[in-house]
Amino acid sequence: MNHNHIWDKIFLSLLIIGGLNWGLVGLFRFDLVAWMFGGAESLLSRMVYILVAISAVWCSTLLFRIGEETSEQMHAIG
Repeated sequence: MNHNHIWDKIFLSLLIIGGLNWGLVGLFRFDLVAWMFGGAESLLSRMVYILVAISAVWCSTLLFRIGEETSEQMHAIG
């Protein structure tokens, strides 16, 4: 079992939450994270923002790993 796949799903989920939050900010000027955790300056909101940023960095590696996995699968088949 590849533990990276578990982390991929966790971080991708956080990234989706962050993207939806930014969509709400852009469309309606409503920051759901700030609203849920007591304002944009609260410790909990800042922790969520930091986790989303870390998720973006982690998920950017998917672009390179997906190509490698596909290449490895093709060599195993052929």
